[in-house]
Amino acid sequence: MTAPTQRFSNRVDNYVKYRPGYSEQVLVFLSEQAHLSNQSTIADIGSGTGIFTKLLLDKDYKVYAVEPNDAMRQYAEEDLKKYNTFHSVNGTAEKTTLAGNSMDLVVCAQAFHWFDQQKTKSEFKRILKPNGLVALIWNNRQIEADAFAIAYELLLQNQGSDYKEVNHRNITDINFNNFFSGGKYELAKYSHLQVFDEDGLVGRAFSSSYVPPKDTEAGQAFLAQLKLLFEQYQANGTVNFEYQTEVYLGKI
Repeated sequence: MTAPTQRFSNRVDNYVKYRPGYSEQVLVFLSEQAHLSNQSTIADIGSGTGIFTKLLLDKDYKVYAVEPNDAMRQYAEEDLKKYNTFHSVNGTAEKTTLAGNSMDLVVCAQAFHWFDQQKTKSEFKRILKPNGLVALIWNNRQIEADAFAIAYELLLQNQGSDYKEVNHRNITDINFNNFFSGGKYELAKYSHLQVFDEDGLVGRAFSSSYVPPKDTEAGQAFLAQLKLLFEQYQANGTVNFEYQTEVYLGKI
């Protein structure tokens, strides 16, 4: 299996264009529950191309975006350089290089399942201020939302390169009670939707690290089946990806 820090190096363009964003409700929830202000300092760990980082910067927070993948981090640096509260950091969740006792909030959007949980917990404790919080966030694709969703899930299971190993490695393998102090955390859930034409569906699929690269024989076979699915299930030229965004927030 490809190292987590390198899995998306050859998928940056599709990742930027086709990965889902996050509901405004997520930002409202974090602001209210973590008592954030424009003086708040936030670490976005595993920040990737900066999808969630940008949402935080738009709220005028000071954000340290920690990302070990060179291609993804460099994209974010170019894309977000206009924000004077943006700080790019070449580091990992287990070794962020950030100053101790410096962060009001740590966020991990679609990334925590790649980390060593115990080492990460120790590092987050080190960089957080005494009353600081951690938010673990995922966009979970609803695999039984409709007939297309069911068929797409089956395609991933049958032709994804390591889909079964990667997919539910995320939330199902995380002991939230152990990670959060006293097993206490808040869980908020929000609905989110992406609508794709055929090109968008192809881009979204190949942004996933468990889909074979398009320039391989396996990738071409996957692409052919994907186009057949689109033709079968599209309505007015589009298909939907439905998500449930889950936010786990608490002290550690």
